[in-house]
Amino acid sequence: MSYTNGLDKPSDYFSTKLYTGNAVDGSGTTQSVTGVGFQPDWVWIKSRSATKSHYLFDVVRGATKQLNSNNTNDENTGTTSLTAFGSDGFTLGSEPEVNEQNATFASWNWKVGGSPSSNSNGSITSSVSVNQTAGISIGTFTGTASVGTVGHGLNAVPSMIINRTITSDGKDWMTYHHKNTSAPETDYLALNSTNATADFEDVWNDTAPTSSVFTIGDSSQNNTGSGTSIFYAFAEKKGYSKFGSYTGNGNADGTFVYTGFKPAFVIQKASSASSYDWVILDNKRDPFNVADESLYANLSSAVQTSNHTDFLSNGFKLRSTAAGNNGSGTTYIYMAFAENPFVTSTGVPATARWLCSYLLT
Repeated sequence: MSYTNGLDKPSDYFSTKLYTGNAVDGSGTTQSVTGVGFQPDWVWIKSRSATKSHYLFDVVRGATKQLNSNNTNDENTGTTSLTAFGSDGFTLGSEPEVNEQNATFASWNWKVGGSPSSNSNGSITSSVSVNQTAGISIGTFTGTASVGTVGHGLNAVPSMIINRTITSDGKDWMTYHHKNTSAPETDYLALNSTNATADFEDVWNDTAPTSSVFTIGDSSQNNTGSGTSIFYAFAEKKGYSKFGSYTGNGNADGTFVYTGFKPAFVIQKASSASSYDWVILDNKRDPFNVADESLYANLSSAVQTSNHTDFLSNGFKLRSTAAGNNGSGTTYIYMAFAENPFVTSTGVPATARWLCSYLLT
């Protein structure tokens, strides 16, 4: 994979922000969450301390419109959940799923391209917000129930695409990952499911994405006739993002995965075996090694301490025998965003993280 446009300051484009809720449901209380570092265009929120769904908001659909990565519910408008994107964060209403009093939350925030514009590169016109520097685009389109192409705006071949119909219940989060199998365009994973990768021509029409479009088949999961579909598309950027795969070894001295940067955020998923979750780790919930405060994109459960991983200056290393991310011989795919490049364009190296045990001795 060739890279372009390395980013020396990843925090200009991705940031994890932790906060504590302040509202009683229906009270009308609001909260401005600041300190993100930019105006986010995509906000993903999950309670750490309670069993609550993941809530996804983006600038293309509109700030108040919510989706849940852990289920197949259709899009809802939540007038008391996230109400607005701000210059340094976002504003919340009194909805307990995102702002329950005394509950703790994690929010993951991406800077994309602001208000969307029309993209007619494909046979199906899309409405897209795109940041080519950071390699991310968010788009919507109206399904046709027939094979077609959709413009993503990245000007680079996507390494990962998450796509589903959002105007009806029961539609999976169909996920393309370029390291999923040897022919990833023939297969899919579902972000809301523990299933292993599956072969299904009707999702991507067995056609690899290009630098301008991705292809969709006639599956109602992501191409319902006259239904609205959402997609999140990502292209790798040196020093900022990586979408790869690794094989677990089932050992506490686990597999090392080179990313070329110190990770700020990692999602891991077993692709060759079923019954394993989409593990989410970040550098704010776990500022020291090992990182083990796991949330799961496909589950509403509160934090669990498992799936131990060290975040290193140039990648991450598995530190447990947990089958969720380090089963012997199991293949995993991952998506990762950076805290710092391994070495910046000016030659400044990333520093290693402390081990928590060092701080206690």
